[in-house]
Amino acid sequence: MRRENLPAFPRRVNVSYLLYADDNEDMRNMVRALLSAAGHEIGLVPDGPSALEALQQREPDLLILDVAMPGLSGFDVCRLVKSNPFTSRIPVLMLTAEGEVERKIEGFEAGADDYLSKPFDPRELRARVTSLLRLVRREADRNPTSGLPGGRAIEDEIGVRVRNGEAFAVCYIDLDNFKAFADTFGFSLADQVIRKTGGAIASAVESVGGARHFVGHIGGDDFLVVTTEEAAPSIAGASARHFREAIAPVVGPEVMARGTFHGVDRDGTVREFPIACLSVAVLVVDPQRWTSLAHLGAVAAEVKRRAKQRGAGTVVVERV
Repeated sequence: MRRENLPAFPRRVNVSYLLYADDNEDMRNMVRALLSAAGHEIGLVPDGPSALEALQQREPDLLILDVAMPGLSGFDVCRLVKSNPFTSRIPVLMLTAEGEVERKIEGFEAGADDYLSKPFDPRELRARVTSLLRLVRREADRNPTSGLPGGRAIEDEIGVRVRNGEAFAVCYIDLDNFKAFADTFGFSLADQVIRKTGGAIASAVESVGGARHFVGHIGGDDFLVVTTEEAAPSIAGASARHFREAIAPVVGPEVMARGTFHGVDRDGTVREFPIACLSVAVLVVDPQRWTSLAHLGAVAAEVKRRAKQRGAGTVVVERV
């Protein structure tokens, strides 16, 4: 990978670190000059694969992507970043010469947070960067739906354990069939379930007791518990029990007694879905083999996928 001015991985400081991927060297240098003058630290890469590799080494506060790049387009990179539970919170700004509405819609569907067409006014670029950074900082520390610590706090908790050389486990928990549930019961009830899920996981951790635990909310229906390898299975089981108790008043006794609901799957087919199940990917982390938070997130997403393939309510354990 060819990289330009990619700093080594440090502890997080107050200066914002921005990563910009563009195959046009003149554009890279111009954007670096503009944003460096605004007080930001800039990493530059020439293509999509390089951007993903750079993310493994240092997570930026903001990712800026050109759309048309060799290897992987900006849309492709954005989809991969947003599909990883540990990098999905990174705001993505698309810079592109393609200003058609359809292309902008494609960018937003890929998960982009903002879109700026080339050529652009330098003042607008600085203003959009400032706005995105302000938004992510405001929302980073606590999830507004569950009230649990969010992205920045999760990163800090894991970082402390890695730096201290502690072996630990991460329970990556999400709700099975949540999209179908939200589509069937409505987003008001879905939000209630998210809040109840956060409370159920916190109650489960409290009931297990013992070692120092951390409960966080990555976003959507994705939750996380940082704990010990010994406590992780008990937390997974207790979370499932507390979850069923917590959501019973929300969905009602009839649905709970039936154990299923009619919903539409991703292919548009109406079928029965089991209700009140959590899938858990347990990652046992050896700090001596630590790579990055992005790598941990990629492994977690794959382990969770395998858990869901085995059926609702499955727990899968993997060492990383």
